[in-house]
Amino acid sequence: MPRRLLAIAAVAALTFTFAACDVGGDGPVTEPPQQVGTSDGGGDPSGGGGAAPSDSGGDDDQTVAAPDIPAPDPADYSGMDEHTADGATQAFRYYIAVSMWAHQTGETELLDSLQSDDCESCDEFNKDVPLLVEHGEYWSPFTIVDVGSQVHKSVNYEHEIGYYFTTSPHTRPQDTFEDRFDVGEIEYITIGGMNWSSNGWATEGINAEWGEDVLS
Repeated sequence: MPRRLLAIAAVAALTFTFAACDVGGDGPVTEPPQQVGTSDGGGDPSGGGGAAPSDSGGDDDQTVAAPDIPAPDPADYSGMDEHTADGATQAFRYYIAVSMWAHQTGETELLDSLQSDDCESCDEFNKDVPLLVEHGEYWSPFTIVDVGSQVHKSVNYEHEIGYYFTTSPHTRPQDTFEDRFDVGEIEYITIGGMNWSSNGWATEGINAEWGEDVLS
């Protein structure tokens, strides 16, 4: 079966769990791990013309400061301010991009503005960012490669967006923050529960799986 079709099937399975668990706050979530080997990892999106938070590959022993990496450009996610299914897709892609930027910079103000105040699964998904800030050690720059996206019907949100992508090799600090380690290419499947308000789309729930072969 082609890789894209396998990814769609995987997202459909994840969506079933997502909807059943009401991931907007109380359901289980798979969060990006603080320490991963070559079989796990973190990511950032670049589908439908969007740009990755960083275009450079992994750099051993590099500590990345906020001024070194610009925030994802909303202009690269055309239509995310529109009350449409495609707008919800672009808004979730942007949210993921900002999440991964936060892991590279420690900046969370923009990220917080894109999620609802009671999105506990969002906090869980990004729970390692405060630790990175505390130790002044961040994920090195990486590139996101889109695999695809899909809009799913939802009983809990206006739209559930399936978004899948890979991230290029980079480095991360170990759990002890005594050293850094190399991370290979990571495959991600993410589902975002999206609701529209007067302020635009907000991410109100998130679920994810990742690893070397989650898309196959």
